[in-house]
Amino acid sequence: MSRKKPTSGTVKKSADGEVLFDQLKRIAQGLGETFAPFCEVVLHDLTDPKHAIVAIHNNLSGRKIGQPATELGLARIADPNYAQVISNYANAFADGRQAKSTSIGIKDASGTYVAALCLNVDLTLFQGLQSAIGQFVSVDAQNAPRESLNPASAEAIRARIDQFAARRATTPRALNAEDRRLLLRELKDSGCMEVRRSSEIVAAHLGISRATVYADAK
Repeated sequence: MSRKKPTSGTVKKSADGEVLFDQLKRIAQGLGETFAPFCEVVLHDLTDPKHAIVAIHNNLSGRKIGQPATELGLARIADPNYAQVISNYANAFADGRQAKSTSIGIKDASGTYVAALCLNVDLTLFQGLQSAIGQFVSVDAQNAPRESLNPASAEAIRARIDQFAARRATTPRALNAEDRRLLLRELKDSGCMEVRRSSEIVAAHLGISRATVYADAK
């Protein structure tokens, strides 16, 4: 009586892999929706390193589905004993924004890495909140009260933008067009746009062109 073990095993492994990735996609979706908009969630298929990215939520890095595995993914492919969970390590997006990342390797029944679930937190929002809180609790007991609310520097403009975004539970670069127009109105009313090179400062912090800043300001 013929059992055809190789054929049966291959089909079962393929089916198991399909179920595993379907579940991982649901987990990635749930994490993405929970931690939107400041946490990017990426699912990598390590069995196909040249086209590893199979899902990406809250895209903060500008990557696309079908792009290759990162160095960390390749390291796991090469070494099944590589750390399965690496959490809260310093990272950065392509445009220089600071990030905090966690990478979770997923193994199959044989102990081989087949997937990785990665979370990349954009620290911009939290740095803005930190700056806002620092400003709120600071006092000047030595000098006379200051009546002028005019910004003194590019740093003050960036801090005001961070505060505006924080009030909307988002990051400066994630503001939509309507929010940007409201922001530009606030900056103009507060005198921020009178600062030298203010449009350039605002454009760089929002990740848009100066032409867009001029358009939103109208």
